Amino acid sequence: MKLHSALNDVKRSRGDDRRFPGERRSTTGRFSGFDDRLVHVAPNGALSDYSYPLSGLVGIDHSRFGLELDGTLYWLDEPGDQRYVDDTALVETTHQVAGHTLTQYDLTLGRLHLTHFSLSTDDEHDDADPDATLHACVAFAPEDRVSRIGQLLHGDAVEVHHDREHDFLTAATDIEVTGQIPATFAELLESEPTELPRGEDDGRYEEAQLSPITLAEVELSGSDASTTVATLLADLEGGDESRTGALKRARAGAAEHATRDALLKAAQAQAETAFEGVRAATDDGETVDIADPIADLRTLRLLRAPTGARIAGPEFDPFYRYSGGYGYTWFRDDAEIAGFLLAADQRAGLGLEQWHRQSAHFYTTSQLADGTWPHRVWPRNGRLAPGWAHGRIEEAVDSTDYQADQTASVASYLATYLRTVDADDEQVREALVAALDGLDATLGEDGLPERVQNAWENMTGRFTHTAATFLEAYAAIARAPIADEHRERARERAHTVYSALDDLWVADRGCYALRLDDGDLDERLDGSTFALAAAHREFDVLEREQSNTDGTGENADVGVDADRLARLVTHIETTIDGLYRDPEGPLEGIARFEDDPWRVDDQADAKIWSVTTAWGAHAAAEIGSLLAAHDHEAASRFDERARELLALVEPGGQLRRDGEYLPEQFFDDGTADSATPLGWPHALRLATAAELATVEQEPASAMNSDRAPVQD
Repeated sequence: MKLHSALNDVKRSRGDDRRFPGERRSTTGRFSGFDDRLVHVAPNGALSDYSYPLSGLVGIDHSRFGLELDGTLYWLDEPGDQRYVDDTALVETTHQVAGHTLTQYDLTLGRLHLTHFSLSTDDEHDDADPDATLHACVAFAPEDRVSRIGQLLHGDAVEVHHDREHDFLTAATDIEVTGQIPATFAELLESEPTELPRGEDDGRYEEAQLSPITLAEVELSGSDASTTVATLLADLEGGDESRTGALKRARAGAAEHATRDALLKAAQAQAETAFEGVRAATDDGETVDIADPIADLRTLRLLRAPTGARIAGPEFDPFYRYSGGYGYTWFRDDAEIAGFLLAADQRAGLGLEQWHRQSAHFYTTSQLADGTWPHRVWPRNGRLAPGWAHGRIEEAVDSTDYQADQTASVASYLATYLRTVDADDEQVREALVAALDGLDATLGEDGLPERVQNAWENMTGRFTHTAATFLEAYAAIARAPIADEHRERARERAHTVYSALDDLWVADRGCYALRLDDGDLDERLDGSTFALAAAHREFDVLEREQSNTDGTGENADVGVDADRLARLVTHIETTIDGLYRDPEGPLEGIARFEDDPWRVDDQADAKIWSVTTAWGAHAAAEIGSLLAAHDHEAASRFDERARELLALVEPGGQLRRDGEYLPEQFFDDGTADSATPLGWPHALRLATAAELATVEQEPASAMNSDRAPVQD
């Protein structure tokens, strides 16, 4: 999103108390793209790229389509009916234009995006045969620039370039292309937004050729009055492709997908490859069924770079006006997603082995020398990305600008990966041992992690959530197939953190504190403390396995003790009830933490978040299974609470939006806000659904308390 686009949005958003001006929202519409290009299709069919984090190429900043019928031009500015076609990433948008139906299909294949249009006439106009032309106004931003841009006209194609990035546009039918002059300084200062296209170039041919904006008139031909427009992003300086090759690929892409059937066939082949394991899963008695896993897996696939790393969500705030950006890989979000996918895969047979392997190896290659992981990196290559929590890299003394839970989350995943996927992966084993050292380096003498930044990245302290991730990481490492000396050290540290958690207990409220801050307990309820459930379950499994190894046998007294179980029951119930919000509106769910002020605008109360709602469901399911392993009477109560919360984030649930996406946040009136889709809650949903399906399939007395029912 460039400055002139942001300024136009500021002008359009004035007076709207549910829009933060200058953002590039994706709370409506749908995405296409399973590789290193991610294209958003707005409800009116307009296209924009969110591809930079995945490929380093920027592509389309904004666009506008129009249909000319018998000399009258109708711009497609109103929302159409939109859906995904079957289980693919093919987006169908249906427009009603002057008694005609224009159907638009969008599919991204690699760095090629294809938009097919076909025109049909309504019954009352079936005797008409209109003269129809498609108009496409497309503003590119190669290398994130709108100045020092050039256009090269290649007859049936146009090339827009800066230096390294070259963006191409062509069509399957006759096409005529002209440049468009960008908005002037005076127009940018006007109170009303500048609409494109702006008309003719007034003879200023040179300026039009030095513009990022192109206007194409494309013939709708054939019996169905159709065409396919193709855009291709290319790096001509990277040595991978020549101009001639890029032009050939763009032209071939349009020609080979000139019909709806051809595009649908390509979309089905793409989906078959992406979800091959899911489609091949059979009811063999060893796996459970999850309702509509493709809805979540498709979303997570959209956010995933070829390296296997994921962006947290599409970048909606590129000027960092209201946030610090979302189009990066956080090791917290990504490792949690990876862990939830691994747990769901082991229970439901999703066939995601390649995903697991890519995640593990991405973490090993992006690990710092001290065994920790940085704040955030670029998903396309693992290189350091801009951030505010790179304290382990900076030459600073006692810096608190470090999010230790990120390292712990990665360590938990790597340990589980070694134990359940590939015990012989030496690269992962070395990274895990180094991670153990990294965790020890930030563990205080009292058994709690030192003062760091929190999961919500808005305060520092000694957090219950961070301690929970350390407990889970140490317990997971102690179960991993590594040298006994490292396993023993990890188990010892797990016991240390387990005991130290008592210092965070708030007896009067029946909950664990948000943090210990300069010796004082911050007693607010915090949704991130839901992590205590999974952490204690991992610890419980560790102790039961150790008991069997020692020959003492497994019984209800092994593992998490009765007092701790009682506290966990009270804490999870108190936190869910205390953060649960059911405003007078179309939705309900769980807020982040008490008195959360972020992005509430004129709303008095904290907003509902999809990730905390899904996390609450997961925590309830985890506690339910932990309690069942101890023959605790409250187990079924938590299972029921988990199902109630899960229903809010299930496909078709209250918190789902266009494309079955889970936005990060919601206003009380149901308006979605912030990053959409957010990957984390989609993975939480899958893992929770798989956990609860296992509970239903197996009697409580027969359940193994481990999250992974397959044999190691």
